[in-house]
Amino acid sequence: MENDIERVLVDEEVILKRLDVMAKEVRKDFPGEVLVVVVLLKGALVFASDLLRRVPRMLEIECINVASYHGGTESSGTVNFLDHKLPDVKGRKVLLLDDILDTGRTLKAVKDRLIEEGATEVKTGVLLAKDKERAEAVEADYVGFFIADEFVVGYGLDYQGRYRNLPYVGVLKAEAQ
Repeated sequence: MENDIERVLVDEEVILKRLDVMAKEVRKDFPGEVLVVVVLLKGALVFASDLLRRVPRMLEIECINVASYHGGTESSGTVNFLDHKLPDVKGRKVLLLDDILDTGRTLKAVKDRLIEEGATEVKTGVLLAKDKERAEAVEADYVGFFIADEFVVGYGLDYQGRYRNLPYVGVLKAEAQ
C-alpha cells in the first residue's frame, strides 16, 4: 500500500497539531451549547473522530452517506444522498464535517439540505481544501490544510475504497489509479 504513494503531503504529527487548533476554533464559535455534528461518510470518519475528541463539550454526532466520486479520481458532478432520512436538525446549530473540499458540490448540497431541514446555522469543516476554482461558490469555515489540485489518499480519503487507513495524506501514484 505504501509503495503506491508518490509522496506524503501532510504527516500524522502535523495533522494532529492542526486539529488541536481547529478544535479551539470550534469551541470558541459554539460556546457551551449542545452541538449537532454531521459527518459525511466514509471519507470524513478519521478526521472527524480525531477532531471531535478534542472538543470537550456535549455533542450529538450523526453520520450521513453521500457520494460524488463514484470510484473515480474526479467528482462525477452529481451528489447522491445515499441515506433517505437525515438527522433532526430543526432549530439546531450544526457543524458539518467532510474530508475534502474540491468542486464544492458536496459541501454545498449537504449544507443547503440541512438548512432546508431547519438548521439555524451550519458551519463547515474540512481536513483539506484544494486550491482551485470551484464549481459551486462555497468555502469551509474551518480548514485543516490547503493543497494543490492533485488526487490524494489517506487519513480517511480513498481510492476505490482503499488507502483510508494510512496515517497521513499522500499523493497516489498515477500507476496505482
